[in-house]
Amino acid sequence: MHRSLRTTGRGPGCPLSRRSFLAAASAGAVGALAPRDLFPGGQKGEKLRLRIVYALHAVVQPGPDWPNVGFNFQPVMDRTTQALARGLPNVSFTSTMAKGPEEAEKILAADAASPYDGYVVVQLNCWNRVVQTIAASGKPTLYVDFQYGGSGGFLVYTAAFLRQAATNVGFVASSRMEDLVAACKAFEQAKKAGPGSDFGALVAAIRRAGTPGPRDIAARPDGLEVLPAADCLARMRESKILAVGGAWPGIAPAIREGMGIEVVDVPFAEVNDAWAAADKDDARAIADRWHKTAARVEGVDMKTLITSAAMYLGQKAVLKKHGAEAITINCLGGFYGGHIHAYPCLGFHELLNQGLVGACECDVRSTATMVALTALTKGRPGYISDPVIDTADRRVIYAHCVASNKAFGPGGPANPVEILTHSEDRQGASVRSILPLGYMTSTCEFAPERKTILFHQGRAVANSPDDRACRTKLAVEPAGDIEKLFREWDEWGWHRVTVYGDLRKPVRELADALGWRVLEEA
Repeated sequence: MHRSLRTTGRGPGCPLSRRSFLAAASAGAVGALAPRDLFPGGQKGEKLRLRIVYALHAVVQPGPDWPNVGFNFQPVMDRTTQALARGLPNVSFTSTMAKGPEEAEKILAADAASPYDGYVVVQLNCWNRVVQTIAASGKPTLYVDFQYGGSGGFLVYTAAFLRQAATNVGFVASSRMEDLVAACKAFEQAKKAGPGSDFGALVAAIRRAGTPGPRDIAARPDGLEVLPAADCLARMRESKILAVGGAWPGIAPAIREGMGIEVVDVPFAEVNDAWAAADKDDARAIADRWHKTAARVEGVDMKTLITSAAMYLGQKAVLKKHGAEAITINCLGGFYGGHIHAYPCLGFHELLNQGLVGACECDVRSTATMVALTALTKGRPGYISDPVIDTADRRVIYAHCVASNKAFGPGGPANPVEILTHSEDRQGASVRSILPLGYMTSTCEFAPERKTILFHQGRAVANSPDDRACRTKLAVEPAGDIEKLFREWDEWGWHRVTVYGDLRKPVRELADALGWRVLEEA
């Protein structure tokens, strides 16, 4: 989960709704810049001067956000600066930090007296709007993702730059430091080329050369059965989503009209009251089962497990009261605001294992996507994620603190699961699901407000154990062009929903039945 890009309107630490934020992100992107703006006044033979700008809140993370509270960025910045200095000894590097556009403007103003040949902007936290100001200077700007730290902003802002054809902006999305060093060589190439050079294209050529080519992604058979599109639509029309604590404004009517799924707003108090009324013996029994069956429990005591089990029982009671199959809760706003007193992550996990839907952050659009996919696959659970793209291994990693451990449905086998704290704030209890590998996955986002289904696929190849950011991290090798996967995040947001199975044909048939289009992201 990620507090700073919520789908539920306003909340703690989030002054913009998701829609408002994305509009601002797109509006902040720079357009294509004339080639004459590259390296103004530069002379051949001069030593390149590059400034590294680290975009972050503070050297030590002050609050819950990716990567996590208390994270020390100093070693990351030191390693990056030192690696660039070692790898490019003929380049002069200066490094600094910036929280947002105001500090970025001060950097540019200070540089006016002694201009730099270009900038390397490293996105360490997700939503610090630094790169837009730096890129608007017209100087070649290399934009870099610190993965599991800045990835959300990086994907959204990079897509906006690509949409605007910003020729002075190139980007790096690799866990391999060598790829960043290689990309920096584009500064010298652009300077030698002079007017008319396209810095973004030079970086893209280097990035593609360093990205492994497509491999055989033949997947293991998984016994997938799907409902015919007409039956799936009928099942969707019988479904109901409970949106607890506020929903993305304006999306619920589109879900009702476009997908036939009813969305009911429920106050925090109703869920909190159900949590308080949960049977204590039942909660303890569930907590004991979780503790005994988990492959690992770390940082979570029995008291927290019991309160989490009571929250699960409360969710079940509210679902039964309303005759609903799906619930999505503004979990972070509710917990930090004191409206609920336990994270719902383990409860969502339990619901998903039963063929129901428990969904994060009151993201009703992704919840509707989960409802549709669970119906289409006869019970297979999807899970919302914040994707990260790593070109070093040609992978997409789907990261969140909730996932099922019955990827093939309630009657299928269970994979190992670990119970850990919620990652961003190191509080409560959440889930790392060690999901099965070798199978095809399908990742979607149903957007009824635009009558579109976003879609891409990949074969599951790894479960990342990285301690940064969200707990569950399923890595897949995408089918298709990984470069194309950078292009849609600014218009559609960061969340996607992943489910096991090859759903290319069934999703297209469902889209045809809805009268929608399918947008292939890769």
